[in-house]
Amino acid sequence: MNTVDVGYFETAGVALDKGRAFTEMDTGNSTPVAIVNERLAHDYWPTGDAIGRRIQLPGEKRVRQIVGIARTGNYSTLGELPQNCVYVPLKQNYSDAMTLYVRSKGDPQQILLPVQHEIREISPRIYANDIRTGQTLIENGLFQAKMGVMLLSLFGLLALSLASIGLYGILAYSVNQRTREIGLRMALGAARSAVLALILKQGMRLVLAGLVIGCAVALLVDRLLSRMLFGVSPGDPASVAAAAVVLLAVALIACYLPAWRASRVDPLSALREG
Repeated sequence: MNTVDVGYFETAGVALDKGRAFTEMDTGNSTPVAIVNERLAHDYWPTGDAIGRRIQLPGEKRVRQIVGIARTGNYSTLGELPQNCVYVPLKQNYSDAMTLYVRSKGDPQQILLPVQHEIREISPRIYANDIRTGQTLIENGLFQAKMGVMLLSLFGLLALSLASIGLYGILAYSVNQRTREIGLRMALGAARSAVLALILKQGMRLVLAGLVIGCAVALLVDRLLSRMLFGVSPGDPASVAAAAVVLLAVALIACYLPAWRASRVDPLSALREG
């Protein structure tokens, strides 16, 4: 339950889908009213209109009339599941500790001092602390998610490095085991470019197979990570494509080096070694 004053919904940018916002007429002597969010309206009246219905909140003896339906928002964390919310007017549910929301037309940093000055002009005894802009609130809410992303990125880079080293080691070992075969091919007239293309083709075939399997597994577990993502969908094609391009580039380098070494093998030396 949120206690709000007149002008809250316009200032905070919370849209009202139906009904009206609180007005100066909603006082302690008028009919008790409330505004509910879409989730609550759907849960309790899935087939009908919640406007005009009456609810009794925990701890209250009087019944409130619903006069508006607000958009469902995030009330605790940015990644929370949709939850029920009820707004009640300040004049019908007094609180001595409130948060003042101020909407600015420009940079909000420029109005912080004027707002504090106006508060002191109204009443010097009012103590305004913990002054933050909306951007600061969002950054604080995303702090844990950003730290998680940084750690996942670090682990991802380590995994990519280990995979690249392992891929290079496997291909280099495979090429070394095929020294006699490569020497024989070149002795029979195979061009260096053909040998290079052969090693690259075999190496990239393994990489492409692993990439397809990895993308399939990622799409299966995307729902588990969807609540940690903001501003991007779990199956975002741009992100998946970028990751695939990076992996292909690293794999191509890891395949090219042993392939280049193989193409430089002297046929006679390779045959004698074999």
